[in-house]
Amino acid sequence: MTVHLLPWDTSRNLLEEANHLYAKAETFSCIEKGDLVAIKLHVGELGNPYYVQPYFVHEIARRVKEVGGKPFLTDSNTYYMAQRHNAYDHMNNALMNGFNMAPFIVADGLKSENFQLIKTKGILQEIEVSGAIVQADAMIVVSHCKGHELSGFGGAIKNLGMGCTPHAGKLRQHRTIGLKIDTSKCVGCGKCKEVCALHLPNIIEGKAHNTSTECMRCPVCIENCPMNAISYTDKENLSKALASAAYGALSAFKPKKVSYISFAKDIAQGCDCLPNPGKISFKDVGIFAADSAVSIDAAFLHSVDYHVFNEASELDCMVQVKEAKALGIQGELNPEIKTLN
Repeated sequence: MTVHLLPWDTSRNLLEEANHLYAKAETFSCIEKGDLVAIKLHVGELGNPYYVQPYFVHEIARRVKEVGGKPFLTDSNTYYMAQRHNAYDHMNNALMNGFNMAPFIVADGLKSENFQLIKTKGILQEIEVSGAIVQADAMIVVSHCKGHELSGFGGAIKNLGMGCTPHAGKLRQHRTIGLKIDTSKCVGCGKCKEVCALHLPNIIEGKAHNTSTECMRCPVCIENCPMNAISYTDKENLSKALASAAYGALSAFKPKKVSYISFAKDIAQGCDCLPNPGKISFKDVGIFAADSAVSIDAAFLHSVDYHVFNEASELDCMVQVKEAKALGIQGELNPEIKTLN
């Protein structure tokens, strides 16, 4: 499968050139007249400077309308307590970050109650998929390529797997990772409980214990433990769960009804979920377009020295891509990349 690439060259009109890219990749061929088209994106946590620039999304929405589709911007609420935890705050966040060119419909409802349980395969047997994703006729997956502490990197597969699922689906994926507390190191200081948004760890007889099923395995307690007593186990499982959830989300669509656009610009060490995503890891690469999540993610990873992300996360970024391919998501692990001249 071919992935098309528009290099990030600011001596060119990239907004205009992107339309040539979409033409080469046949990005909008997945849309029929009258289709309700989900433009699946990440609007960026309030304060994050690196999410996909709204004017590119504006042009994508315009093109969807041009071919007869009815575009709406969408994303699912976050499980963690931040600016996008519920639909009201999420919509305000989207407006603050400039996404006002098409209706922004929060995919999983006001309090993450709108979803459908769909059978999948791999490390998960079923996954909750957000209602607006299930009900859409077609989807354009607009992703920002960047690093991620728990999955190595985030691209199209993560945008599908985590971004198309509600609170319950996100928790299901995250809890494939284990959390271990070394009681021989723990001094019962309570710092973990203090920094946890849900105050989940309990201090029992001078030691921390976390047996709560609400724990999503975020890194906050690990990063703040002064004794280094908390660690992950089976961390690679989340990458496999992302692929499994992505397979479930794609199962909601008929064949050839999903296209992908990935922006490899401002490639930060951290995710767009963070207001402080950290330093830039690579120079800007460009905009990728394809009809496969596997191929477009593999194309990005082969375009950079992704081992930088591997070292930062202590994971192999290719795990989620290989797992998605193994589960039957179409695509190539070494796709042909055609550069737009």
